[in-house]
Amino acid sequence: MDVSKILTKVDEVYSEVIEWRRYLHENPELSFQEVHTANYVYEKLESFGGLELSRPTETSVLARLKGSKPGKVIALRADMDALPIAENTGLPYASKNTGVMHACGHDAHTSMLLGAAKMLTEEKENLSGEIVFIFQHAEELPPGGAREMVAAGVMEGIDQVVGLHLMATIPFGTIGIRDGAITSASDIFKITVQGKGGHASTPELTVDPVAAGAQIVSGLNHIVARSVGPLDSAVVSVTRFHGGEAFNVIPDTVEIGGSVRVLDNTTRELVKKRISETAEGIARAHGAEAKVEYTYGYNPVVNNAELTKEVTNVLETYFTDRVIENIDPMLGGEDFSAFSEVRPGCYIMIGAGNDQKGITFPHHHPKFDLDEESMKDGLKFHVLSALTLSGTRKGGV
Repeated sequence: MDVSKILTKVDEVYSEVIEWRRYLHENPELSFQEVHTANYVYEKLESFGGLELSRPTETSVLARLKGSKPGKVIALRADMDALPIAENTGLPYASKNTGVMHACGHDAHTSMLLGAAKMLTEEKENLSGEIVFIFQHAEELPPGGAREMVAAGVMEGIDQVVGLHLMATIPFGTIGIRDGAITSASDIFKITVQGKGGHASTPELTVDPVAAGAQIVSGLNHIVARSVGPLDSAVVSVTRFHGGEAFNVIPDTVEIGGSVRVLDNTTRELVKKRISETAEGIARAHGAEAKVEYTYGYNPVVNNAELTKEVTNVLETYFTDRVIENIDPMLGGEDFSAFSEVRPGCYIMIGAGNDQKGITFPHHHPKFDLDEESMKDGLKFHVLSALTLSGTRKGGV
């Protein structure tokens, strides 16, 4: 395939990709519940012909396209699940499922990968190696669907894996990539402060978990400033504080919860240790006790250096009308890491925000939307990276 032919096919398939995206946007499903979505994807893939289809888990889909010539086995991944958010966009294709919304662009991710599968299937006779299309469930809810798919054996025999995310926080026309960590770990913690409740008029007869908890929150907010090196990255956010029911009663317990974001495991373990030390020490000073539960979420997505060079070359060669940036890591979590930990992986960010079109709301917002023109970039990237990395297409334009 020459590039002009690829671009023509992108334009031809684009209208279908938009149609698929809008249908999925109207019919979102939550993590581990993507039954209709998975069936829809399976049926579309089946209609293309030439693909070996399977269902590694109940709500995921895998498609294999085997070329006629030897080459690498390249996996392309898209996530399919939605979020428990009530949509407030006013779009004509807004969610019909009350309280559920595609507020992160997974509907577009799925549709772009379907488009790539259709385009590449039509070139099966010219294809080297094998392209594996991973339609993953449950990216939004740890422990995540990627881990389940890896356990089901989907990465066996794969040489490299590539993924992308449309980003409303990046302007349309910009594509971001970086060597090394591009997303963070996403852990959570829960602290239960056990005191001794009593009447608000006699605090001296109690062990006040509210007072201890307030000091613990203050201490947690100092961990990054005073325990993490200034050249390292970490975020500790307290997002929950629950305790008590009545105005005149000091409760027995208080529950504190929050999130930890880091880019490497050394900092991760340091922050985990300091959370326990801070909570337990401050509680003890108040005569209370603190029980800390720390739950590991997704690991950081770390782009493989060699593969990132290859992908960067694809971008610089074929996306000359786009700004290619070496971006800072995103401190959001992403379970693509489950794939890229077992095989060399590269994950990129494609700009989908557009101030002129009013597409300014962040991901996971009730008014989230994306510039659908960015889906052409994603479709083009999937196809050209698959052809280049598999060995089907070599050289420049």
